[in-house]
Amino acid sequence: MVGIALFLSHLATQDKMASILRSTYPNYFISKNKIQLTDDINIDMILKKVREKYKTNPVNTIDGLKIEFDNEWVHLRKSNTEPIIRIYAEGHSETTANQLAQKIMSDIREILK
Repeated sequence: MVGIALFLSHLATQDKMASILRSTYPNYFISKNKIQLTDDINIDMILKKVREKYKTNPVNTIDGLKIEFDNEWVHLRKSNTEPIIRIYAEGHSETTANQLAQKIMSDIREILK
């Protein structure tokens, strides 16, 4: 609700149609993926090792692990109900987002070896 209120306030102050206001913002594409694991794998350890690998990048650990790259980011979250890691990557193109997600998934597979 707060987001809607902020958007409507911004829309009113700009005195523009929503489509025109939206066109001033950059486009981003998201890639949603997951890695299936087994119950005996320590997901927190995997996330810690991924964080260590990208320690020079800005990271946020409020809700999982978010790693920022130049104009892209990836967010890893463990599931509370099943042994998986959800991987969300966002970039300026669908290809970029998919490549970033695949890179992180490859890193995780390497950690699991």
